[in-house]
Amino acid sequence: MESDTARYARQVALPGFGSGAQQALGASRVLVIGAGGLGSTVIPALVAAGVGSLTVVDDDSVELSNLHRQYVHSTADVGRNKAESASARALQIAPAVMTPVGERLTAANALPLFADHDLVIDGSDNFVTRYLVADAAELSGIPVVWGAVSQYGGQLSVTTPGGPGYRDLFPAPPSPGSVLSCEEGGVFPATVAVIGALMAGEALKLLTGVGSPLVGRVTAYDALGGSFRELQFGPDPQRSAVTALVDYEAFCGVEKRSTDVSARELSGMHPLIIDVREAWEAEIAALPDSLLIPLGSLESVAPTLDPHADIVLVCHHGIRSAQALGLLQSLGFNRARHLTGGIDAWAREIDPTMARY
Repeated sequence: MESDTARYARQVALPGFGSGAQQALGASRVLVIGAGGLGSTVIPALVAAGVGSLTVVDDDSVELSNLHRQYVHSTADVGRNKAESASARALQIAPAVMTPVGERLTAANALPLFADHDLVIDGSDNFVTRYLVADAAELSGIPVVWGAVSQYGGQLSVTTPGGPGYRDLFPAPPSPGSVLSCEEGGVFPATVAVIGALMAGEALKLLTGVGSPLVGRVTAYDALGGSFRELQFGPDPQRSAVTALVDYEAFCGVEKRSTDVSARELSGMHPLIIDVREAWEAEIAALPDSLLIPLGSLESVAPTLDPHADIVLVCHHGIRSAQALGLLQSLGFNRARHLTGGIDAWAREIDPTMARY
């Protein structure tokens, strides 16, 4: 098409690039893990360059504190799922097949997602996901471009099938809490943009065959000094091959988020409270601002609820709410929890004036 010719003219004119590389981009399918800081640079860059299909995976929602570095989102997107927000913005840049997946990458969904793509971009912000991506890529035989940022510094590298991988460079995860999160240590926005741009460049090289990707090499950037350095690494002869995905929270020593909420914990929270009792029970006693959806109606009503919301399910003694939790979890409500002991525990521990039955 004439419009496509004009759109990509400055790219096709590059020495060693040409129309063949452009066609390769148009036929490519890329999986992007994370639509936060790194993804905010990678996603627009790949779409603008002509990558034909992107799947964006992120279960997080846009927060105001994200916007100083996550340029793909706007103030109007606050509260919106990041995968959906980033995909919508990408379509404003150039035509592409955008598939937002508003859920967390897990050992259950990783391999099916990887199987449908040519390349994975890992822009995640935690070691649980990084090791999961590395292992799933090794099992799937798919290349990965990964990057990481902390405060004023960042790094990136490339893994290809049969080459040295993430586990060769980092055989074991750091101890929990030893690496500061962006929330704890802060993050320099320009560092995120630089590392994201470099990741996009590596992705374009892998997809087109142009240049030499960062295989067996890590590029590190120091924003305070304005400097780059390179570290080379090779396969670890002592490392065992990946044969299956594992429990990555346990591997990284991360305490799993409990799905149980006590009455005292709930008293200091502001979640969406869903009461799964019957209407006659709610007339006797109910928690303030709770939404009544009897257990028998929950499955049919679930599509109208926000799967990314912090939800606490409540019943009389915690039995039906536990059943409701299992139902919502099967539908992708990964942040749902339930009140142990039910509303009866609330009456006993928090509000002794509440009627009990």
